[in-house]
Amino acid sequence: VSGGEDEIQQLQKALLDYLDENTEIDASLVFSRKFYVAQWFRDTTMETEKAIKSQKDEDSSEGTHHAKDVETTGQIMHRAESRKKFLRSIIKTAPSQFSTLKMNSDTVDYEDACLIVRYLASMRPFAQSFDIYLTQ
Repeated sequence: VSGGEDEIQQLQKALLDYLDENTEIDASLVFSRKFYVAQWFRDTTMETEKAIKSQKDEDSSEGTHHAKDVETTGQIMHRAESRKKFLRSIIKTAPSQFSTLKMNSDTVDYEDACLIVRYLASMRPFAQSFDIYLTQ
């Protein structure tokens, strides 16, 4: 996985597929699935707010407003909206309908799901700044 936006969404979808498939075995997976969707939605909102705030801070420190900055703000908003649209489609899909939308569910087993969770967790801000916390 190269770490691009599409790859992350594919991994998220594969993990949600795995959780949905195994809810009959373990009922707590229903909560886990809802938790992941809510957390990813929250992360998208927080990342967007931080990016826009940092751009506004850069604009006010420079004293001028460039068209390039407006374009990047538009790109940030577009990327956030596409993430949110993906997550909303997952939320609106009933579990019975979700099984018909599966893409990679037959290739994801427990070990793969664990790897996906570890990878997605490593992309979170706390995991990325863990070395900084240790050195401090």
